Amino acid sequence: MRKVSGLLLAAERRAITGLAGLYATRMLGLFMVLPVLALHADDLAGATPLLVGLALGIYGLTQAILQIPFGVLSDRLGRKPVIAVGLLLFLLGSVVAANAETIAAVIVGRCLQGSGAVAAAIMALLADQTREQVRTAAMATIGLSIGVAFAVAMVLGPWLAASFGLATVFWFTAGLAVLGLAVLWKLVPPAPRRLRHRDVGMDRRQLADIVTRADLWRLDMSIFALHLVLMAIFVAVPFRLVEAGIPADRHGLTYLGVMALAFIGMVPLVIVAEKRQRMKGMCLLAIAAIAVSLFGLAGLAGSGMALFAWLLVFFIGFNLLEATLPSMISKLAPAGAKGTAMGIYSTSQFLGAFLGGVMGGFLAQQWGLAAVFLGAGALTLVWGALMLGMPTPPHLASEVVALDADQPEDALETLMTRFAEVAGVEDVLVVPEERLAYLKVDRQRLDEQALARLTCSPQHADEESGTLRQQPRS
Repeated sequence: MRKVSGLLLAAERRAITGLAGLYATRMLGLFMVLPVLALHADDLAGATPLLVGLALGIYGLTQAILQIPFGVLSDRLGRKPVIAVGLLLFLLGSVVAANAETIAAVIVGRCLQGSGAVAAAIMALLADQTREQVRTAAMATIGLSIGVAFAVAMVLGPWLAASFGLATVFWFTAGLAVLGLAVLWKLVPPAPRRLRHRDVGMDRRQLADIVTRADLWRLDMSIFALHLVLMAIFVAVPFRLVEAGIPADRHGLTYLGVMALAFIGMVPLVIVAEKRQRMKGMCLLAIAAIAVSLFGLAGLAGSGMALFAWLLVFFIGFNLLEATLPSMISKLAPAGAKGTAMGIYSTSQFLGAFLGGVMGGFLAQQWGLAAVFLGAGALTLVWGALMLGMPTPPHLASEVVALDADQPEDALETLMTRFAEVAGVEDVLVVPEERLAYLKVDRQRLDEQALARLTCSPQHADEESGTLRQQPRS
């Protein structure tokens, strides 16, 4: 059995490119309405701040409810058909919202957009199309595409709405859905029949253990609060820009400057968090930055430079958390349970988006724009206090080891003890039916030679196979 290269194969590059583009176009369509709906809702009959907030966040509710069912259906019916159904629902929702003359119709459209909850199915298809040793890089590409989609949406949405009207934003998202269907069928290769990877799929047997772990619960609460705050403030931020004398057709340029500088400011902080193992400290710093910026935004009275500065502080904290929270989930999740942990994490994110829109709309309707920022700031302080008690995450990495298909199952079961005896191996899960072993390792203490001896047979310790083959680390 020959060691497999970590270089991407042509089919893998094609799958990653297609699925990352598919994910990005879908998220772009969802994000584009964020900076424009509150500002242009006056043209919709029955619009109130509360209903505008509901329209902003309602997609998160249907995403949270349907994400896991869509993933299960993709196991039974196939990945591409289920993803296609999700894109058609997104297309239908976009058309409904584009033709809406009332805020209620926009809410229905946004609900339909969110009901195309195919994130889990896309991730599962990506797992089907890639080998273990390149899967982490593939997942990182998806994450990068989401960040790029958010930044582009913040610029493109205001320009389209100011130039051609709010309906154009939804027609554009409908076009993105059609483009996504073309990418799915033309660019993404058919999925091979393969067992699901536990670091991607949801395992119902692991659900209770993951939900009840305090360290993972705090991270789920963090992504919930982060997207709640984000969605809430965009009921008010567009109006703050108008108060500062920035016309609607210039909002995109303002967001472009903020997002570009926020990305530059975030990068060194991510490096410190990862390389110097300061994850908890950087997380608390980001929460503090968000809280300070929200209270600063609450007290503004038409100052354009101050508004820009506070938004910059907010998005540095926001981007830092978006980059580090998934990494912390990966480090803390038990071996072989990363997929389940990420499923709960994503559900928490979408629920936060839903409740954030409702909360922001309610506060704006009852007490005005400043109340939105004050309420979000108070919530952020509570969030920060809860995170103070979180233990420092261990600096662990994941290993996936492919087991020899010819090994008897009773022999495979004894491997868990042998792996656990290797210095630096902190957690082990051997899954005989998948012929995979999942390890959590401490790189600084890992005995590489002992692990290499365990993963190769004595007769073929060079390039050829033994009982196991070790996959490059993720």
